[in-house]
Amino acid sequence: MEKAIRVLVANRPRLMREVILATFADQPDIEIVGEVTEESDISESVKRTLPNFVVIALDEPGTRPRICDDLLREHPEVRVIAVAPKNNYIVYYWASLDIHSNNIEASEEGILNAMRTRMVANGVD
Repeated sequence: MEKAIRVLVANRPRLMREVILATFADQPDIEIVGEVTEESDISESVKRTLPNFVVIALDEPGTRPRICDDLLREHPEVRVIAVAPKNNYIVYYWASLDIHSNNIEASEEGILNAMRTRMVANGVD
């Protein structure tokens, strides 16, 4: 049996969180391990739930959110997907010796492909 992709949804506003949660609800290989409404609670939730991915809000496309830097320094094993719905823009961040990013298709399929590709590339199954 495949290991589930663990996701913490920490996106605002509430409507965006609900859309993201609905997107993942029918995905058998994705487990929602938590939902965070306040940015200040994200780090503690990551420690508690041990997600593979954290989905956050992106206020300004092209500018990496500070919470992303903080998360990846403290939890380099976590991947961050930042969503800017009003700009139809999504970016995927990860850390190795540095913080990296890739633009991904701004769609449900784009997010799911990025998550699944990451899990296969790191031998998680």
